[in-house]
Amino acid sequence: MIGGKLAANSYHMTEATMASEAPVQTNLGGTWPTTERPAHVPPEMVRDTVVYYQPTTDVDVFSATAGMHETLPRVFFSLDKFGGAMEGSWVVTHYDDIRDVYQNAELYSSRETANFQQMLGETWKMIPISIDPPEHGKYRLLLNPWFSPKAINQMEPRIRATINDLIDTFIDKGECDVAYDFGRLYPVRVFMDLMGFPAEKLEEFLQWEYALLHSYGDVQKMTWGIGSAVAYCREYIEEVRARPANNLTSHIVHGKVDGRPLTEDEIIGAVAFLWVGGLDTVAATTSLMIRRLCFDQALQTKLRDNPALIPDAVEEFLRLHPIVNSPRLVTRDHELHGAKLKAGDWVSCFNSAGNFDEAEFSDPREFRLDRPSNRHFTLAGGAHRCLGSHLARRELRIALGEFLRRVPQFDFKPGCDRAASPGLIAMPRLPVVWKA
Repeated sequence: MIGGKLAANSYHMTEATMASEAPVQTNLGGTWPTTERPAHVPPEMVRDTVVYYQPTTDVDVFSATAGMHETLPRVFFSLDKFGGAMEGSWVVTHYDDIRDVYQNAELYSSRETANFQQMLGETWKMIPISIDPPEHGKYRLLLNPWFSPKAINQMEPRIRATINDLIDTFIDKGECDVAYDFGRLYPVRVFMDLMGFPAEKLEEFLQWEYALLHSYGDVQKMTWGIGSAVAYCREYIEEVRARPANNLTSHIVHGKVDGRPLTEDEIIGAVAFLWVGGLDTVAATTSLMIRRLCFDQALQTKLRDNPALIPDAVEEFLRLHPIVNSPRLVTRDHELHGAKLKAGDWVSCFNSAGNFDEAEFSDPREFRLDRPSNRHFTLAGGAHRCLGSHLARRELRIALGEFLRRVPQFDFKPGCDRAASPGLIAMPRLPVVWKA
């Protein structure tokens, strides 16, 4: 959850540009690119998935997936390019099927996922997300110590200071845009500190990230975003190669896998992947958490008065907001619940439905702090479970705790758009008000 050549025409995403473009909800209004139905897919197994990605004013951002398990086949085919698949894909929606796909890396490969570098005509792999076990584990051994609970404990004072510095900028105003002034900023600052990137690159990083991850279908913008990021990562890699430092980038550049130094492709693959994965998901989840607390004033009061409940609350907020659906590549022909999958097909794990499977979660659409088990898929699963899961959880706990501690009872700003999208775009704007 925890990025070459540049595109010919740079895409400059200023604050004014973001303000004008953000509410458009790119590709969430029924304009998803589609593909042709493969010959081996029967027409009766094709379903439209666009409906499950529409913005909504419901409290439950993912309300469109309610009833999927009763009305749709366990496995169906979507012609829409969603979930990161490069073509149309088979879709699994039940909890146990999603779990099986995540855990069976031999049958469902990650080797072609998150391959943004292909837009630049480059062939190195995003590491470790695009590497299957057992090789995958070797790269995780290199990176895991920087994302362990012990490492996050050491980071916590800086995370808390970063969050409070941001709250200082708006606490006396009686209002803020949680999505723009808070959620989009603090995770990026924490990530930049971890990687060792200079603080002055913040606005450029946000521009590149927005172009890459929020312009789906606009190849020029996406290529400019990833191209700018990769070019900068390469520059920074050379800096830490010459001057080693105590940060994660330097650890990768000077690190070893299987007792050998990393190749140039492995280094840029790991640094670029962390750049892509470290910027967006926590921001989207933050906005959706605060949105839910605007709708549920009683829950807001309960969490403010009982900070010890915040870790369980964050876990439930994560379950209720599965903003990423992960694809896997089929490695050999086989049958799954009557669907004939062929090698080279994509399978999308529809976490947006799996997290609400009544077979796994009682009252799945309700916010419950007393769940005895909350093994959701918001942070994926199996060997490729989110590398930064401990960091993401800690960031969200601190952000929610400090926001509730310092900001009095808050609510939507009168007249604001309360619509949110069930995906990574979530809420680009979330104006809230309180009595200063």
